[in-house]
Amino acid sequence: MAKRVYEVWKGGNKFLFSGRLIFGPDARSLLITISLIVAPAAIFCVFVARHLRHKFSPHDVGYSILAVAIAFTIYVLVLLLLTSARDPGIVPRASHPPGEDFSYDTSVPNEPGGRQTPSLQFPRIREEIVNGVPVRIKYCDTCMLYRPPRCSHCSICNNCVERFDHHCPWVGQCIGQRNYRYFFMFVSSSTLLCIYVFSMCALYIKFLMDENYPTVWKALKHSPASVFLMIYCFIALWFVGGLTGFHSYLISTNQTTYENFRYRSDNRDNAYDRGCVNNCLEVFCRKTKPSRNKFRSFVNEDPPRPPPINRYRESEDESASNPRSKVEDDLEFGGDLLKISQRRNFEEVDDEIDVRDGNGTHGIITESELVSGVDPQLPVSRSEVRNSSWGRRSSSWEISAEVLAANSTATESRIQVRNEAR
Repeated sequence: MAKRVYEVWKGGNKFLFSGRLIFGPDARSLLITISLIVAPAAIFCVFVARHLRHKFSPHDVGYSILAVAIAFTIYVLVLLLLTSARDPGIVPRASHPPGEDFSYDTSVPNEPGGRQTPSLQFPRIREEIVNGVPVRIKYCDTCMLYRPPRCSHCSICNNCVERFDHHCPWVGQCIGQRNYRYFFMFVSSSTLLCIYVFSMCALYIKFLMDENYPTVWKALKHSPASVFLMIYCFIALWFVGGLTGFHSYLISTNQTTYENFRYRSDNRDNAYDRGCVNNCLEVFCRKTKPSRNKFRSFVNEDPPRPPPINRYRESEDESASNPRSKVEDDLEFGGDLLKISQRRNFEEVDDEIDVRDGNGTHGIITESELVSGVDPQLPVSRSEVRNSSWGRRSSSWEISAEVLAANSTATESRIQVRNEAR
């Protein structure tokens, strides 16, 4: 049965509604973030905004305070969902390493048969020119690709993300090219919501002091919910307000959190800074790119790409696939053995021991004379020497023929073993 992409996804993401929503592996922390937003908003609507309905001269105006609080809370939750439940800009993994960048490392130890084992090597860093500035891009071993500029691999989600900013545990998702805008809007809207709740609680305390509670202490004691919300919003403002200010600076200079923390000490030029106005337009007004992953599409099972092999192994495979060429090579080797044996025969004839007989003449003891029973003391003529030399040559030819026959038999046995192995 065919499977969909999200069912065989190799990253650490979690999917809901048949791959329509994608979350990070720590998506449970999203429930804590939602509770930190919904619970204070509910307390505010019940214990504070409800009493402010009739505190203004037109009595219907007070209802707007409650409506704004509810609408603002829903708006923040929608931004949170858009941030955490969508593809942040994941770069699809490659099915095989880039073949054009293969190289071989011949420094590895030899195999038992004496053959070199090739080791694939990749250039770890490349350089690309971005707006006239050289930018280094790295190779990702997990995704088997060269990361685009401003792309980084998230160790939590186990994905390469375009324009990677950081992994936010509060939203349970990576912050990248496709959700950074919504992340900033979520943080800034949460900051405004905290300011709104804090100011409305302070206004309610002011109304209480104007009525029956003349002192601040008595007013706070009458409305402990307002005290709790003011303290809560004050603490939250240090967090979400600080993030809003920090990311406002990053947007104005066209940086990411990852780049700011990693290259802060390096005095390198920012290749992406195009001015404050253009940087803001790039984040807020540029159309969001479509996702490069179709999580609900069916998986195309492409045949795996075989790794390239070096020339040494190619020559071996060609020899193994062509038995005739292997036999011809062995015959040539046998011919070389024949030439070696002939050369050795002539050298032995020249180096034979001279034997002086009793009459002062010289004679040569040959193998043919020993076999035929000739007396070594008798003088030997030149014709006999020639005959004896020819006899040695013929014997060497017979020996070489036997070696050649044995070599051919061994060659045929090797071919048969290879065919059986296949």
